[in-house]
Amino acid sequence: MERERGNMSGSKVNAVFYAESYHPIQAGSIDGTDILPHDNAVYRAQLCSSAGLYEPFGDPKVIGDPYCTVFVGRLSHSTTEDTLRKAMSKYGRVRNLRLVRHIVTGASRGYAFVEYETEREMRRAYKDAHHSMIDDCEIMVDYNRQQLMAGWIPRRLGGGLGGKKESGQLRFGGREKPFRAPLRPIPFDDLKRLGIPPPPEGRYMSRFQDPSPPRRERSSVDREESSHKSSRDGRERTHKRSSVDGKERYHSRSSMDPEELSHRWSSVEREEYHGKRTSMERDDRSANMSSTGREERHHKRSSSDRTRKRSSKDEDGHSHKRHKHSSHSRRHERGSSSH
Repeated sequence: MERERGNMSGSKVNAVFYAESYHPIQAGSIDGTDILPHDNAVYRAQLCSSAGLYEPFGDPKVIGDPYCTVFVGRLSHSTTEDTLRKAMSKYGRVRNLRLVRHIVTGASRGYAFVEYETEREMRRAYKDAHHSMIDDCEIMVDYNRQQLMAGWIPRRLGGGLGGKKESGQLRFGGREKPFRAPLRPIPFDDLKRLGIPPPPEGRYMSRFQDPSPPRRERSSVDREESSHKSSRDGRERTHKRSSVDGKERYHSRSSMDPEELSHRWSSVEREEYHGKRTSMERDDRSANMSSTGREERHHKRSSSDRTRKRSSKDEDGHSHKRHKHSSHSRRHERGSSSH
């Protein structure tokens, strides 16, 4: 049993997980399993969260698309907007930049919000600009948790993430200080009662892996538009391909000699061609035969009519001769009787 516990604890040393939603009590716990606030700042943040005293979308200075915006922290107080814009333009086209300053003195507060033209450029800056150097300071880059993380409470109200050990207000669950895999039993009932999401057992990450920022949820209208667009693109591509293929085939056939075309014909095409040709010849033959048969029948009918006419004429002539001969014999008999 002790060996199994040692192996389990050893396998969870580098296992971490990140917070998807913000809870002040959980943010103050190193493994995300605390059920009581351990300092006054966490208690103040819990009060603000339960009473709904903080509205993340109530700040009029917050503008732009949150899915295209990154948070840049740990800046030097001497860093200006121009310096920050020049440094962050390496990762994409900067649309808007807001360096947070003190409302009275105007001095820099050490953090800023940078909005890019596209979400892809924002993700590139989120990945590559993290721990880079600006004015001899190592900066920290994160996504816009103020607008994209549910239940967010800022540092000025006792919340936030990260922090330094010297300040005594460490907050876990973020990119810099993720939750460690718990080594003690997890109080699932108490966490459920407080509304704290439990650790994802069996789905821990390594501390060397970067968490992915949230993606924009696509609506049904956007999906339909994208599907229609893809179908249109597919039709246009197929039409272009068919036209190009037809042109190529026409040019290739026109450029070929008839001998090459005859050689390139496949056996199937030849059989089809010969079959069509024989069927056409058969049709022509049957048509010719039918026409000749009709002519022969007409000729026979005409010849038969002629013979009938001749026979009738001969019969009439014979009957006329017989009548003459009978009349002549009667006259002769009458003359002999008179004598």
